Amino acid sequence: MVEIFSYIWRNSRSEQIRLILIVLLSLPFYYLSLELPKYIIGDAIQGRAFPDGRETARLFHLSVPAWLGGGREVFAGVDFDRTSYLFVLSGLFLLLVMINGGFKYVVNMRKGALGERLLQRLRFDLFAMLLSFPPEARRHLKPSEAATVIKDEVEPIGGFVGDAFVQPVLLGGQALTALAFILLQNLALGLIALAIVAVQAVIIPRLRREQLRLGKQRQLASRALAGKIGEVVEALGEVANHGTSAAEKSLVAERLETLFGIRYRLYGRKFAVKFLNNLLAQVTPFLFYTVGGYFALSGRLDIGQLVAVIAAYRDLPTPIKELIDWDQDRLDVETRFQQINRHFALDAPRAPPEPPASTEPAQDAFASGTIAVKGLTVLGATGERLLDRISLTLPLGAHIALSDRSSEAASALAQVLGGGITAFDGAVTLAGIPLGAVTPEQRGRSLAYLGPEPVVFDGTLRDNILYGLGRASGNAAQGDAEELERDLVKVLATVGLADTVFRFGLQHRLASEDTSGIAIRIAQLRALIRARLIASGAGEAVEPFDPARYTRNATIGDNILFGVTTDASWTPERLAGEPALRALLDAHGLTERLVRIGRRIAATMIEIFRDLPDDHVLFEQFSFFAAGHFGEYRDILARHAAGALQEADRTRLIALAFLYAEPRHRLGLLRPSDEDRILAARHAFRRQAPPALAKAVAFYDPERYCPAAPLRDNLLFGSTTGGGGTESQRATAAMRESLAELGLDGEAYRLGLERQAGYGGQSLFPSARVALALARCLIKRPRILILDEALAPFGEAEAARLLARVRLFMQGRTLLVAGRQVAGLGPFDARIEFHGPRSVSSPDIAVQAEAGPEAILPDEDGAADSEELRALRSVPIFAEIDTPRLKLLAFTGERVGFAAGETIVRQGDESDAAYLLISGSADVLSDSANGSVRIAGMTGYALFGEMGIVTGEPRSATIVAATPVVALRLRQEVFVALFTEFPQMALSVTRLIVRRLQDNLAAFARREDDDG
Repeated sequence: MVEIFSYIWRNSRSEQIRLILIVLLSLPFYYLSLELPKYIIGDAIQGRAFPDGRETARLFHLSVPAWLGGGREVFAGVDFDRTSYLFVLSGLFLLLVMINGGFKYVVNMRKGALGERLLQRLRFDLFAMLLSFPPEARRHLKPSEAATVIKDEVEPIGGFVGDAFVQPVLLGGQALTALAFILLQNLALGLIALAIVAVQAVIIPRLRREQLRLGKQRQLASRALAGKIGEVVEALGEVANHGTSAAEKSLVAERLETLFGIRYRLYGRKFAVKFLNNLLAQVTPFLFYTVGGYFALSGRLDIGQLVAVIAAYRDLPTPIKELIDWDQDRLDVETRFQQINRHFALDAPRAPPEPPASTEPAQDAFASGTIAVKGLTVLGATGERLLDRISLTLPLGAHIALSDRSSEAASALAQVLGGGITAFDGAVTLAGIPLGAVTPEQRGRSLAYLGPEPVVFDGTLRDNILYGLGRASGNAAQGDAEELERDLVKVLATVGLADTVFRFGLQHRLASEDTSGIAIRIAQLRALIRARLIASGAGEAVEPFDPARYTRNATIGDNILFGVTTDASWTPERLAGEPALRALLDAHGLTERLVRIGRRIAATMIEIFRDLPDDHVLFEQFSFFAAGHFGEYRDILARHAAGALQEADRTRLIALAFLYAEPRHRLGLLRPSDEDRILAARHAFRRQAPPALAKAVAFYDPERYCPAAPLRDNLLFGSTTGGGGTESQRATAAMRESLAELGLDGEAYRLGLERQAGYGGQSLFPSARVALALARCLIKRPRILILDEALAPFGEAEAARLLARVRLFMQGRTLLVAGRQVAGLGPFDARIEFHGPRSVSSPDIAVQAEAGPEAILPDEDGAADSEELRALRSVPIFAEIDTPRLKLLAFTGERVGFAAGETIVRQGDESDAAYLLISGSADVLSDSANGSVRIAGMTGYALFGEMGIVTGEPRSATIVAATPVVALRLRQEVFVALFTEFPQMALSVTRLIVRRLQDNLAAFARREDDDG
C-alpha cells in the first residue's frame, strides 16, 4: 500500500529540500533572538557593560577567532553611552524579530503553496485511479462517497503536506535551540525544562490514541451519512412513490445521533488533552520563578540570565505543543490516507495498461474479419456462471441479434465485447486482435456500447452527444464544424430526437444582439410560414398579430402591451400597479371594467375548484391562481361585497383580468366594445409609455424579430387558436419546411441542442435519455455498435422503427443487438440464440456457434431433438423454464405424424395430452347443430390441448391436420408437474385460456353475422 510520506516525498522532494534549508538557515537568527535579551538586561539596564562608572561601552567589535589564529582585529567597534547602548541592543532585538518573522512568512507561504499543489495532484491522481478502475470495481463505488472522498476527505492531507518534513525540522530546531540556550544558562533550569518536555512528549500522545480512534469512527460515520443522503437524493422519486419519507428520516436521524455520540466523546478527549497541556504550561513558570529566583538571590544566576531563560521557555511550549499536534496530525493523516487507499482499492487489479502506440490497432482494423470467442466463461456478481465455455465466430460488418429468453448470457457477451466485463476466462479477439490489446483510446474511437441504463451528463444536449468526440486525440469529425452540424442533424433523425430538439429550438429566445439568419430574415420566414399554413388548410390554427386588430386568442395583458416584457420581474400584478399604465387604463375607461372581469374570474375559480384538494393537477393546468391564494381572493370578494375594496385589491383583480383570453377561457366576460377600448389603449401605450416602462417591453413588429419572445412565437407571429394536436403539428411542420427552404433549419437544431439535459437527464423522458445516449454512440461513427437491452424503454413497434434507422446508419459496420425481445425487432443478417450459460445456436451459416462441453446441441442424429427444443422455447408459457426441464418435456414427449385431413384430437374426448406442432398446419373446428365450424388455423410451433389438461374438462374443439403434420405429444403428468414448479407458467396458461375463449366468442359472433 502506498504510504503518505513516500507519496509526499516522491511528488515534492525538491521543494521539501529547499524548505528545510530555509528552516536551517533561520535557526541561528532564532538563537540570537534568545541570547540578546540577556545582554539588554545585564549589560544595558543593570550596567554590566559600564564597570567603574564608565560613560561609554563598545559594540560590534570584531576580531579573528582564536581557533583561526586570533590576534588580529577586523573592526574596532563603536562606542555608545548607556542610553544609546540600550536603544541599539533593543533595535537589534527588533531586527531579529523581524528577520525571524520574515523566515516564518516565507516558510508558511511556501508550505501553503506546496500543500495546495500536492492536494491538487492527489485529487487528480485519485480521479485518474477512479477512471482506471475495471468495471467490476466500479460497481462497488457509490458516486456520492467517491465525490466526498476526493473533494472533502483529502483536504486535511493537503494541509499536512507542507508540514510533513518541514514542520518537525522547524519546530524541533526551535525547541532544541531553546533547550540548549536554557542549559547553557543554568543546568538545573535546563533539566526542569527538559523533564516537562519529556512528560508532554510521552503522556499526551498516549492520551491522543483514543482521540485518533474516535476520529476514524467519525470519518467512517460521516462518509456513510453522505452516502445515505446521496442515495436518497438519487431516489427521491421512489421515496415519494412509496411514501417512505418518514422511514428515511428515521434512518438519517439514527446516523446523525451516532455521529453526535462519536463527536461528543471526541470533544471530551480533546479537551482533556488541552487541560493537561495548559496545566504543564503553568507548572513550568512556577518552577522557574521558584528555583530560578532562589539561584538569583543566592548569586548563582544573573538576573539577565533568569529573564532570558524565562523568555526562552516562553517560546518553548509552543513548538513542543505544535510538534505533538504535528504527530497527532501525522497519525490522523496516515489513517485517513490508508482509508482512502482502501476505498479506491489501490491494491486491486487495474485495467490493463495501454500498449505502446506502435502496437495500437489502426482505426479501420475492425472493418473486416471476425469476432472470435473461444471457451468464454463469465461469472456474475454472486459467482453464478453467466457464460460457460462458449465459443462463437461472428462476422464483422454484419448486423447480428443476440437473443436470450431466460438467462443473461447474451447480455454478458455484449458486456464483454463492450468493455463492461473485463474479468473472464477464455479468448476473445476482434479481427485477430486480442480484446485486451485494444487500448481505451482505440475502444473509444472504434467501439460503442449502450446498456440498459443510459448515462446523461449534467449539461446541454450538445455536450452530451459530442462527449465522445472530446478525447485529446479526437477523430476527423471534430475538424469541420459545418460537417459536424450536418452529422448532428442526421444522428438526431436516426435516434428519433430530431422533432424533440427542433421543438426545444423553437422554445429558445435569441439574444437582442443575435445576428443569426433567422433574426435577419424573420419577415420573409413569417410570410413563408403563413403561406404554408394556408396551403395545408391550417390557416385558422394561428391568429396573426396585427397592430391594428385585437388578437382574440391572446390575453388582455398581451393585447395592451402588444409585446413581451424583457424582465421576468414584470409580473401581471406589477404591471397592474404601475402608475403610468393605470393612468392609461383610467383614460380609456378600462380600470373598472377590468376590476369587474377580475372579480368574475376570482369568483368562478373559487366556485369550480373549491372541492378539489390543494395539490390537484387541475389547479396548475386551469386555475388563474394557486390553491394557496384562494383564501386571499375570497377575502377580496368579501371586501368588495361590503363596499370596502382596497387599492391593492383592485390591482390584484386587474392582474387576473390581464391573464384572460375569451376563446381560451370561454367565460363570456369580454365584449366587442371592450376589445375596441383595449386596442385604443395599446396604441396610446406605445406612444405614451415612460422610458423605463417602454424599455421593459419588447414590442411586436411585423418586420423585426422580438428578442423577448421565443423563436416559435416569432416565426408564427400570432397566437394559436387551440385547434388541437393536429393543428400544432401542421404549424411545426410549416416552420420546419420554411426554415429548411431558406437553409436555416440547422440554426433551430443548434438552438435546441443548447437545452439543458438536467442532472442524470431528469428533464428528459426515459426514451429520450436512451436516444440521447445512442446519439452519443452514433456521432463518432463506430466500427462496432453494441446495444445491450438498450431499447427496453420503447414499445415494440417504436423500437423496431428505431432499430431500422440505426441499421441504415450502421450499414457496412458491425451492429450487435442483445436482449430478450430482439427477435421481433425486424430482420438481421444473423441471429444467435442463447439457451442458458452453456448452450448457444444459430441458423445462419455465417455464424459458427459452439456450446460448452456439457451442453453441445446434437447434430445429425440429434437434429430432431434440437428442433423440438427450439419449438418448446418458442412457446411463451415455457419462457421461464430452464433447458434441463425442457429436455425432460421433449424426452418424455412422443413425436407423432398426421396426414392431411386426419383428426388429431376430437371435441369431447378426454384431455390426456397437449400437442406442439413441429411442422405443417391444422384447423380448429367446433361442433354445432349446423355441423363443424372452422374457428381458427394453426401453423408450426403452435401449442394446443393444454386447456383440457389445466381444467380437466374434455376437449373443447376438434383439431384436423390441414397439411401433413409433425407434432410433439406432451404427456399430462409431466406437463402438470411443471405447473407446480413454475407458477409463472400457470399464469401464462391462464392468460392464454382467457385470450383463446375471447377469440372463440369473436369467431362465433362473426359466423352468426355471416349466417344472418
